Formats: sequence, C-alpha cells, structure tokens
Amino acid sequence: MAMSYNSKDEVDGGPPCAPGGAAKNRRPDNTAFKQQRLPAWQPILTAGTVLPTFFIIGLIFIPIGIGIFVTSNNIREIEIDYTGIDPSSPCNKCLSRNVTPCICTINFTLEQSFEGNVFMYYGLSNFYQNHRRYVKSRDDSQLNGDPTALLNPSKECEPYRRNEDKPIAPCGAIANSMFNDTLELFLVVNGSFSTAIPLKKKGIAWWTDKNVKFRNPPGEGPLQERFKDTTKPVNWVKPVYLLDSDQDNNGFINEDFIVWMRTAALPTFRKLYRIIERKSDLHPTLPAGDYFLNIKYIFLFTLQITLYILLMDENG
Repeated sequence: MAMSYNSKDEVDGGPPCAPGGAAKNRRPDNTAFKQQRLPAWQPILTAGTVLPTFFIIGLIFIPIGIGIFVTSNNIREIEIDYTGIDPSSPCNKCLSRNVTPCICTINFTLEQSFEGNVFMYYGLSNFYQNHRRYVKSRDDSQLNGDPTALLNPSKECEPYRRNEDKPIAPCGAIANSMFNDTLELFLVVNGSFSTAIPLKKKGIAWWTDKNVKFRNPPGEGPLQERFKDTTKPVNWVKPVYLLDSDQDNNGFINEDFIVWMRTAALPTFRKLYRIIERKSDLHPTLPAGDYFLNIKYIFLFTLQITLYILLMDENG
C-alpha cells in the first residue's frame, strides 16, 4: 500500500510521522533556562579594575612565596651515586652482572647533624615510566585483589601476562621492572664499630593507594595459598607473597611495590624508599660523623641510580 508524502506531516525538519502517529515537536521548551534567557553578569574589564586586582593578588602571593623559599632553603640533602660507572667506584664490579646479587659498600661523611625526620629516596635517570605502552601495562583489577583477574590478567599486560603457562601476579611491564635494590645505612662508631640505622619501610605510600587501590586476594588462609596457581614476574627474584615477613606489608599491599607502581611523569625521577624517624628531642636523628651504605645490587637495568638523603621540615 503506497503512502503519500505531505510536508505538513513534518514538524521542525523532523522525519514524517508513521500513519496514525502524532506529530513530535523537537522545539525546546519556552523557558528561560532552555532558551538561554537567564539573567547574567559580565564584568567590564578596564585598566582601573584589572590593575588593582593583579596588585592585590600579587601582594597575597608575596608572603606565600617567601615562606616556600625559606622552607626549600632549609632542606638539606646528601646525594650518593652508586651506579658504578666510574671504575674507581666500589659498585663498578656490579655492572658486569657476573654475581647476582652483588653487594657493594660506599662510605660518606655527614658534616652536620640531621635533627628531624629524614627521608631516603632512590632516583633513576633515563627511565621512561611515562611511555604509553608501559603506563598501560598493568591490571588494576588484579592489583585490587579480584580473584578472576588474578588468574586471567588483562591483555594489556602482554608480554608479561603469563609465564610457564601460569598467570603472572602482578602482571605487566611496570611490575616486572620494579626497583628491588636493598639499601642499608650504618653509622661508624669509634672508628671501628658500626651500628645500623633503623629504616622505616611503612608509611612511604599514599594512604589511598595502600587502603583502596591495592588489596590482596580475599581469603583466610596463608597469603601463599591465595596466590596459588600464579607465578612471579620474570625479573623478580621471589614471588609477591614473599616481599616482606610483615603480613601487613606483603603481597600487593607491599609499600615498596605500591610506590613503584605509581608511575613518574618524567624520565628522571625520585621515589621515597625509607623514613628515618627522630626518636628523641635530645639526640639528632643522624649525628654528624662517618657512615657507610651497604647496597645489595639486584636491579637489572643499567641506569644512573642515586640515593638521596633529605632532611625536611614538617611541611615536606
């Protein structure tokens, strides 16, 4: 059966209605909001209004800038490069990778005491954590403890998704390249004896990462059982459930791992490694004197690696 076309059947450029159907009006309601008739106010920008505004804002930011400048000048920093590129460096032997892990020792002197909390950072140069494929090479569902994603990781993790026909936990290039050198700090006492400086390894990650983004697989048994039927990343020396003897800092909620998984925006970056807390107001956190740093060289990438020891105020 043929149907005739009549322009009156269309409303506001719409398609013709079906036989027996009602015409649809596409025109917006005649209200002040939908017709953009709401009252509005727009300032008239003149030299008499703009210049005083900029002047007042500038006066406000002057004391803020002075405070930031003074705070930054109060930060004291020691920089220790233990890459080992220099043939005279004690860590030069570790570049050959003939011995794994390789242990080297670097001596240094602290001229002034560090009185407050001290923060230890490791720094890497020319490591592009901001590469697009690298940034995407992870499975956030797996890291959040999802049992399904644990055994069937995202394809974004390729080629670090499976190994030896088992799913990798944690999967992806970011986890596979995790910084895993071990650093120990010692104070030399009376020229011959040494005492270890206690390094706090908890409290270095963001609270939201530790308590929201990263979770271990659910279950009541040992952590090893919850990671059953998975395998460690290719470049790791031990599985994720053996990262720490403290179960509150083990598995996916290990804070060294969490800090590494927060990728850096630039190829030269620092990440918080340890905190040295001040124990008493009567004694400095790090007294002036001779120290040595024991380095267990495990990190497989030949890059410039630097340890930074910083003294900051409470504002960081």
